[in-house]
Order: sequence, then structure tokens, then C-alpha cells
Amino acid sequence: MQTFVLVHGGWRDGTAWDPVIEHLGNLGHLAYGPTMAGHGNDVNKVVSHNDCVSSIVQFIVEHDLTHVALLGHSFGGSVIARVAEEIPERLRRLIFWNAFVPQNGNCVLDEMPPSYRDLFSTLAAQSDDNTVALPFEVWRETFMQDADLETAHSIYSTLSPEPLQPFVDKLDLTRFFELEIPKSFINCMEDTALPPGEWGWHPRMSQRLGMYRLVQMHGSHEAAFMRAEELARKIVEAGRD
Repeated sequence: MQTFVLVHGGWRDGTAWDPVIEHLGNLGHLAYGPTMAGHGNDVNKVVSHNDCVSSIVQFIVEHDLTHVALLGHSFGGSVIARVAEEIPERLRRLIFWNAFVPQNGNCVLDEMPPSYRDLFSTLAAQSDDNTVALPFEVWRETFMQDADLETAHSIYSTLSPEPLQPFVDKLDLTRFFELEIPKSFINCMEDTALPPGEWGWHPRMSQRLGMYRLVQMHGSHEAAFMRAEELARKIVEAGRD
């Protein structure tokens, strides 16, 4: 049995993992999907990247979890890199699923195409609380292009505005890049949330991990909903010793 802690991406909360957690349980594994600080509905959105990290560290410590395979999706990749710096002794492997692996000293926004940087900064400035409400058109065409329109609208309704500050906080990842914790990268080959090519997830992000295990599957950025059972199996493959 493996123990997984699954860290969601932007615009999400921990409930996004519910279908995957169910399948991991059916496969005989224990999985948790905590919600990062500042994420979800009706919560304080004034948070920093460190607040996001601290909320995951606190969850793992309070539940006294050890020998953990810690997975981060999308923005969650930047979070698990920092979590690994704080509690490496509790972690067995890090798994990045189409996730940011920022260069040392960069922020998450630095790792995005200029069009996203401009869009997110503009939307946050127009909001009352420095958050970004992801436009449906962007999400539909690049995050969940493999669903029918009704399903896309249904899943989109579960999103919540994303605090911008964690995207713009510069990250000191010196210790992360020195860690010897084994790492894996799951690549959904139809994931275009970052446009393929110069800005794509793989190999741009994955190669920064040094030695790592590559696990590939079909699917979009929202494979947790569209291919939950397959994703669960790939997570097990990525996490095993």
C-alpha cells in the first residue's frame, strides 16, 4: 500500500481529487486531497505562496503522515517543491503531474507565456481582492478540450477565483534542487493548458528535475475528471519504488 497526498492546482480545491482518491482506494492505496490556503469558495483570498505551502505542511504533520508520495498538479508543483524543502524526512517520492517546476528565483507567473501573464494581471487588477476568475473560453479550449460542452460547463462551475499573489511570489528553491528524494513526472499528452512547444509542460518542466521517472498518458489538464481511473493507475506507477 502506498500513501499519497495530492495537491491540487489553481482555481481548484481538494475536492477535485475525489474521483481519483476513490480509484486509488479501490487499488488498495491511501490518498488524501487537502485544500491549500486561499483556495475554494468563501475563504480568505489574501494569501502568499508560503501560506499555500504551510497549509500542506500542516496537513501532513497534523495527520502524522510519513513515507508519503507527494503529488502536485499544475500550480501545485511549485507548492510540493517547497513542501519538500520543509519536511523532506516525511516524503518518499515527489510526483509532478503536468506541473510547474520553477527555476530557482522565479515565480510561477514567470514560467507562463506572456499572454497569460498579461491576462491574469489584468483580471486580478479588475477584481476586488486581487484574484483571477479564469474565463470559460480559456479553460474550455486549453484545460478541458476533451469534454462535451455540457460536461465542460458543469466542471467549470466548480472553479473558484485564484489568488494572484502566490503566482507572483519569487521562490527560493535552492534546497529543493539539492534534495535526493526520487521524482516522477506524469505527462498528459493532450494537456495544452501551457501551449506545446517553447512553453510546454514536457520536457521544459520535467527536465529540471534531473533524474526522474517519466509516466505518460492521454488526456487533458482535467484528466482527474475525464480519466480518473486511468490517472489513478498512472499515479501508482509513478509512485512505486
